[in-house]
Amino acid sequence: MKQQEQLKRMEQYAKRVLSADTTGHDWSHIKRVVNTAKTIAKAEGADLFICEAAALLHDVIDDKIVKDPIVALKGLKEFLISIEVTPEQVEVIESIITRMSFKNHKEQQELSLEGKVVQDADRLDAIGAIGIARVMCYSGSTGRPIHNPEMKPREELTPEEYRNGESTAIMHFYEKLLKLKDLMNTKYGNELAKGRHEFLETYLEQFYAEWDGKR
Repeated sequence: MKQQEQLKRMEQYAKRVLSADTTGHDWSHIKRVVNTAKTIAKAEGADLFICEAAALLHDVIDDKIVKDPIVALKGLKEFLISIEVTPEQVEVIESIITRMSFKNHKEQQELSLEGKVVQDADRLDAIGAIGIARVMCYSGSTGRPIHNPEMKPREELTPEEYRNGESTAIMHFYEKLLKLKDLMNTKYGNELAKGRHEFLETYLEQFYAEWDGKR
């Protein structure tokens, strides 16, 4: 099977898994990550097929989306083999999508160039104007309040605390979004992150002023 047909089948697979998502990890998110990953891959000289494949599939085993990530990963690998992706390519794709989550970034193993490209593309979609919209979408889906002035950002979070601890949409800026610019892997990704990071800071300044009735 030709690579373009394989990618088309992966696209259909991702759409099927993510069709009911309301957390900001929907098909629109995937398409943005794919497009950004392709742009970065070309700039960095990475394998375009691996980058696009991993970008398409990076959320289909996410525990925010699926009940059992282990079962989801097994099903994904079986699917990839069924569409004639080579075992070596399956291994590379698995390595990328199982290592790129922010919640595990402190214990993260070294990523391949393609893994760095896809991780940067995914992180870029978490900052800037789109990132803010996604934070509010995710917060609404989980019942998390927008802001509580009495709550302070949590430091040195374990993966479990990051995912399940008490938080707000605004705290999430400090616990994740504002950290992402300095966690970019690639030169091109870092350049893209600068403007989006500045937008986060501008938004927070306006948010606090409006919250306090000063603007």
